[in-house]
Amino acid sequence: MLKIDKIDVEIVNLLMEDGRMSASEMARRLPGVSERIIRYRMERLIAEGVIRVTAVVNPRALGLMCNADVWLEVEADSILSVAQQAAKLPNVCYVAFSMGERDVSIQVVGRTAEEIYRFVTEVIAKLPGVRKTTTTLVPEVLLDVHQWRIPPDMVETAERG
Repeated sequence: MLKIDKIDVEIVNLLMEDGRMSASEMARRLPGVSERIIRYRMERLIAEGVIRVTAVVNPRALGLMCNADVWLEVEADSILSVAQQAAKLPNVCYVAFSMGERDVSIQVVGRTAEEIYRFVTEVIAKLPGVRKTTTTLVPEVLLDVHQWRIPPDMVETAERG
């Protein structure tokens, strides 16, 4: 596990603000930290898999205004297959295995609740191995994985150069 400090967190937060922010702009915003150190740290954070710099699509900007969480109860020998099939579907934006009453958790986006209903009942529910679906419409997302911040208790207190 890579140890990170306050400077690393500040770099990550600036990249979350603007993923295209240059190292020179970050150096201007982080007094006492050189552009060279920022480039080195960014490369290390990327190489260690702590961050990745990528485009994040906003489904709402494309007219996909409706979100839903869908939990799947699946035949025991079909869990991996169902999850892999769901991950390839166009309206699915998240797929994970779950523990408890349901076997697979997915998130779905669509233009309307009716579109999501049709997608779940006509596509998801008919995947081989799916026994049952439970769908919950999500009227508003307050925080998604792309907005998650590094918790303060994970930050080393000693500054590194």
